[in-house]
Amino acid sequence: MSDSSKETSLDSILGRLVISKHLCTETEIRECQDVMKNLARQSKPHSLADALLLQGYVTNSQLDRLREKIEETRPTRRIPGYQFLEKLGAGAMATVYKAKQLSLNRVVAIKVLPKRLSENPEYVERFYKEGQAAARLNHPNIVQAIDVGSASGYHYFVMEYVEGKTVYDDLAKNNVYSEQAALDIIIQMAEALQHAHERGLIHRDVKPKNIMLMDSGVAKLADMGLAREAEDQAAAQMEAGRAYGTPYYISPEQIRGEVNIDFRADIYSLGATFYHMVTGRVPFEAPTPSAVMHKHLKETLVPPDHLNTSLSVGVAETIEFMMAKDRDDRYPSVKVLLEDLRSIQSGGPPMQARDKFDAGTLASLEKGNPQKVVEPETSIQQSGQLGLKMTAIILAAALFMAVLIIILLLQQRP
Repeated sequence: MSDSSKETSLDSILGRLVISKHLCTETEIRECQDVMKNLARQSKPHSLADALLLQGYVTNSQLDRLREKIEETRPTRRIPGYQFLEKLGAGAMATVYKAKQLSLNRVVAIKVLPKRLSENPEYVERFYKEGQAAARLNHPNIVQAIDVGSASGYHYFVMEYVEGKTVYDDLAKNNVYSEQAALDIIIQMAEALQHAHERGLIHRDVKPKNIMLMDSGVAKLADMGLAREAEDQAAAQMEAGRAYGTPYYISPEQIRGEVNIDFRADIYSLGATFYHMVTGRVPFEAPTPSAVMHKHLKETLVPPDHLNTSLSVGVAETIEFMMAKDRDDRYPSVKVLLEDLRSIQSGGPPMQARDKFDAGTLASLEKGNPQKVVEPETSIQQSGQLGLKMTAIILAAALFMAVLIIILLLQQRP
């Protein structure tokens, strides 16, 4: 591309940007273009940036910030083999773009690490680990990795492009999922996690934003940015004491920064996501992230069927089992969890969760703490006994009144 062509391209991007930022109008941009033409006739070529400054529409500091914005939206133009199409979104760690892979003529998504983070070896290492972790997985419910590398100073990760929305998009509109719709998605995510767990990877950031929904109904687990090998003790020791995850969905052991995080952390986060989907509320709410995490550690979960009374007992039991604060009280594996989820989906009970709650009830009774559960038969028997007692009291009172009336009548006789 010639220097003049590059300049024209930059001018076009800058023109759209200053209008979108309301720094000037389309009419004022045309005025600047006329200024540029007049200067060119005098053999004094100027860019649109120069003209904007000359006309006083932007300041030098505003122009510097605009240039940074332009630079952020153009990295995929510098990655060989890919044609930039549009920006899809941005987070604290990376920006994601829609692009075309020219060699195969297909649309892909490209995650790019910002230049400000590219100078930090820890961020760069984590970025490449994400790509390498994703490359180990090949499952219809996981976003497929395609390539990872660097070009022109940018580190990038190319992945499958998923046309659709996220679960978070629905929840942000206050849409509560029906039990069956949520089950369908959660089962797909559990199958994705089972595939990852069997290959030794813990996702560590299961949440609504990381569940992509295609128009076909297929759900895909995305973002392996926090994924870690369960057996990677070096990484575990390095991260010890730090909470990695998203506050609304993070497991208690992740909050504590425990070294031996295992697959049950993902079960907790999937349970928190399930809870949000069927109630419309996150499991714990508080003004700050630290306060939310404190509640994950200490506060009793409000049963989901207390918030959505249309939920079946089976779904409520399953979510509570998934979200037990002590991981030893959760499902031991996603494989076991899937047995209950599929049973509920087909109209049956969640036997694993029910057995757990039954065992908990027996333990409570053995400790002399039976107030949590009252058997229906006992309740009926107690009600019957209470009814007999009330009937006897009423009859005795009636008999007493009858005798009293007779005595009064006898006293009034001459």
